[in-house]
Amino acid sequence: IGTLDAGADVLDPVIDRVATALSAEMMGGVQDAFERTVQFLKDREQFGVKIGTFQGLKHRAARWFCEVELSKSIVLKTLRAHDTGSSEAPSLSSVCKARLSDTFRYSGEEGIQMHGGIGVTDEEDIGFYMKRARVSELLFGDASFHRDRFANLQSF
Repeated sequence: IGTLDAGADVLDPVIDRVATALSAEMMGGVQDAFERTVQFLKDREQFGVKIGTFQGLKHRAARWFCEVELSKSIVLKTLRAHDTGSSEAPSLSSVCKARLSDTFRYSGEEGIQMHGGIGVTDEEDIGFYMKRARVSELLFGDASFHRDRFANLQSF
C-alpha cells in the first residue's frame, strides 16, 4: 500500500507524537515514584530514627530530584514544540523519549532501593513503577534507537 520506501514520511510524525505522549506518561510515573519515595523516607523509622535523616539517602534523593526536574523540562519543551509546529519537534521527541526512558528506569530502581525489601513486594506500589518503566522504555523505540534517530535528524 502506497509508494515503495515512502513509509517513513507517514510513520515519522506518528512516532514523534506517540513518543512524546509516552514520554509525558513516563514523566508522570517518574514524578509519582519520586513523591512516594520521599514520603516513605519521611515516614519510615529504623532504630527509632526517620530514615530520611540519613545523609546517604538525602544525597540520593537530591540527585533524583535533579533528574526529575531535568526530565520535566525536556517534556515541556517537546510538548511546546508540537503545539507550535516547531521544526525542532522531531528531534526533541527523540531526545525526550531517550531521556525519559533512562529517567523512568532510574526512578523505578531508586524507588525500590530506597524502600528496601518492601519495595519488591506487592504491599508497596513502588515496584510497579520499575515494571512499567521497563515496558515503556521499549515501546516505540528504546533510548538507543532515539539517540541514533536524533543523531540522524541532526546529520551527525
